[in-house]
Amino acid sequence: MKKLADFLYAIMAGAFIAMGGVVFLSLDNKIVGAFMFSLGLFAVCTLKYNLFTGKVGYLFCNDVKTYLPWCLMVWVGNLVGSIIVAELVRLTRVAPGIIEKSTKLVQVKADDTLISLFVLGIFCNIMVVHAVDQYLNNPHEIGKYLGIVMSIMVFILCGFEHCIADMFYIQMARMWNSQTIIALIVITLGNVLGGILIPTMRNINIKLKNE
Repeated sequence: MKKLADFLYAIMAGAFIAMGGVVFLSLDNKIVGAFMFSLGLFAVCTLKYNLFTGKVGYLFCNDVKTYLPWCLMVWVGNLVGSIIVAELVRLTRVAPGIIEKSTKLVQVKADDTLISLFVLGIFCNIMVVHAVDQYLNNPHEIGKYLGIVMSIMVFILCGFEHCIADMFYIQMARMWNSQTIIALIVITLGNVLGGILIPTMRNINIKLKNE
């Protein structure tokens, strides 16, 4: 039952990131849109939902043999949540504008090089895990929430690649094909590498100081 509960929380995380994508695409002002997108991670952190990009950063802080399959389950749950939100949005009057913007976004990703997507994925999850880490470890309440908002705004405004948000954009545009699937896989791998940097470097630093 725990696995089912974890999967349901992964679906919810994917849904909230997708809703962040909806509000981002609904606004013409990119700065305001980036600010509002942070609602997604804010909800994930405060409600303790399972988001792949946040959880995978702690891969080497856990038993990799059990934690990695669990992270992959979370990735699938996030995909389900993002697809559900995309399909529900498509039933509404706001759909045409969101579909148009999603289609343009996805086409940019499909036309990009794999190395570019990979590096942008690394940068993105450095910021996401920084946001999660600030929420978990910052001793000041305002610091916890500023860490989320500022980190998410940076990755959105810089055009970094977040695999869960991209799931929503691809489904919204209904542009699942070999190009976009490969792009999503490469972005996911970039997110994994970027995510593990902060927690892993902290662990290395602690070990070196204790020697």
